[in-house]
Amino acid sequence: MSGFWGFKRRSLGALALAALLALAPALAEARMGGGGSFGSRGSRSWSAPPSTGTMPGTASPFERSVTPRPGPGMAQPGYNSGSTFGRGLLGGLAGGLLGAGLLGMLTGYGFFGGMGGFMSIIGLLLQIALIAFLARMALTWFANRNAIAGNRPGSGFGSAFTGDAPFGGSRPSGFGFGSGAAPQGARAQPIQLDKSDFDAFERLLDQSQAAYSREDIGALRMISTPEMASYFDDELEANRARGLVNRVSDVKLLQGDLAEAWREGADEYATVAMRFALNDVMEDRASGKPAPGSPGKTEATEAWTFRRDAGAGSQGWKLSAIQQSGAKRAA
Repeated sequence: MSGFWGFKRRSLGALALAALLALAPALAEARMGGGGSFGSRGSRSWSAPPSTGTMPGTASPFERSVTPRPGPGMAQPGYNSGSTFGRGLLGGLAGGLLGAGLLGMLTGYGFFGGMGGFMSIIGLLLQIALIAFLARMALTWFANRNAIAGNRPGSGFGSAFTGDAPFGGSRPSGFGFGSGAAPQGARAQPIQLDKSDFDAFERLLDQSQAAYSREDIGALRMISTPEMASYFDDELEANRARGLVNRVSDVKLLQGDLAEAWREGADEYATVAMRFALNDVMEDRASGKPAPGSPGKTEATEAWTFRRDAGAGSQGWKLSAIQQSGAKRAA
C-alpha cells in the first residue's frame, strides 16, 4: 500500500512540474499586456507594420482587437496566421506532455511513466492524434484566409530625426519607406512627425507603465484608447483575483524608431518600435513578496501604436495598440 501511495505522490508531483513547464512562457511575461499583442491600428490593424532597426522582425498579429478581421480572400500583408495557433495551443499542450514524459524519466518510470497514474500509452497517442487533427483543420482554415500582399504601406515621412534621445538615432539605409500604397479602401495618407511627437511617445511609455503598476485605471483611461483601457482593466482585475499585483519600475527607453505614421479620416496613427528596460515583478498582494517566476530586471522590444485626432498636436496621442516582436521576415 505504501508503494502505491509513493507512486501516486511522485506521479502528481511530475504532473505539477509539467504544468509549470507548460505555463512558463506566461510566467515570464508579467508586464503590462502580459507580453501579448492587442489593440487597433485603424485600417491597418491586420497588416504588419514595416520592420525597423529596433524591431527587424514582423510584429505579431493581434490576439485581441475590436477591429473586425478581413473576410476570406482579403489581404493581410506580412503575417503568417498559423504561427499564433502553433505557439499557443500546440506549444502549451506539447510542452506539458513532453515535460511530463521527461519528468517521468527522471523519477525512474520511463518516458511514459510520469503519466502512468492517469493515462495509458494508447490514451496519449489518441490525444496526439486529436491535436494533430485540430492543428490541420486550423492551419487549413488560416491558409484559406491568408492572402499575402506584396505592398508596404506608407512613404514620404521626411528626413531622419537627430539628437541624443533614443528615438534620435540615424535610420538604416532604405528603412521603412516602401513605395506601396495604403490598404485598399483605407485612403490613408502619410504624415510627418517631429521631435515633440517622439518625446510624447517616450513620455507615454513611462506614464502607462507607472499607472499600470499603481493599478490606476483612471490614469490609464486618460492616456490610452477606451479599447486599451478595457484590456488593462481586465488584466488588473485578474491579478486581484489571484491575489497578485504587478509592480513595474525603472522603465528606460533604450532605442526607438518609427515604423509608419499616417492619417485616415479624422484620425492619425503612428507605430513605433521601442526597446526598453524595466524592473518587472509580480508580487503577492498580501505579503508583498515576489511571486515565483517574476521576471525582475529585463528588457522588452515591442511595437506601440498611438492614435490622435487629426491636428491635435503631440499632446493628443493615446496608446492604441501593443504588438510583440514575431518571426523574422523572409529575405
